[in-house]
Amino acid sequence: MKASRVTRLLVIVAVLLCNFGCDQLSKQIVRTHVEYREEIPIVKGHFTLTKVENTGAFLSLGNTLPQELKTVLLAVIPLLALTIAILYLLFNERISYLRAAGICFLVGGGLGNILDRLFYGSVTDFLHLQYGRFQTGIFNLADVSIVIGLILIIITSYTQKKLTIHN
Repeated sequence: MKASRVTRLLVIVAVLLCNFGCDQLSKQIVRTHVEYREEIPIVKGHFTLTKVENTGAFLSLGNTLPQELKTVLLAVIPLLALTIAILYLLFNERISYLRAAGICFLVGGGLGNILDRLFYGSVTDFLHLQYGRFQTGIFNLADVSIVIGLILIIITSYTQKKLTIHN
C-alpha cells in the first residue's frame, strides 16, 4: 500500500474516532455525574445541560413503536447505511476533503447514537439551547456531528471544487 493511501486511511480513521470518541466520552460523563432531568445552566438562560434518555429518533420520533421495529428502524438500517458510507469513503479515492470530512462526521455521530441504542436501549441527550423564542430539543454531541456532516455534504453538493484526497 502506498504511503499516501496509508495516510489517507489514518486521517479518515482519526476523524471518525474523534467524533465517535468525543460523543461517547461526553455521554459517559453525563450518565455518571448528572441526574435524570437535572438542569445545569452553562450560559444562564441560553445553554443548559439536562440529561434525558431518548428511546426514539430525532425529537423522540418513534419512541412508541414496538421494540423490534425500533431496533430495525433505528439501529439495523442505519448501521447498514453507515457501513455503505464507510465503504464509499474508503474506496472512493477521488472524494473531496470537505465531503470526506462530512461523511466522517456523519458516520462518527451516527455510530455513537446507534451504539447507545444497542447497548443502553436509549440515546443519552443532554444539551439544550434557547435564545429568545428559538430553542432546540435536547440533543448530544453525536447529533451535532451528524448535522455538521450533513452541512458539509450539502456544501460539497453545490460546489465544484475538486480538492481531493487521492494520490
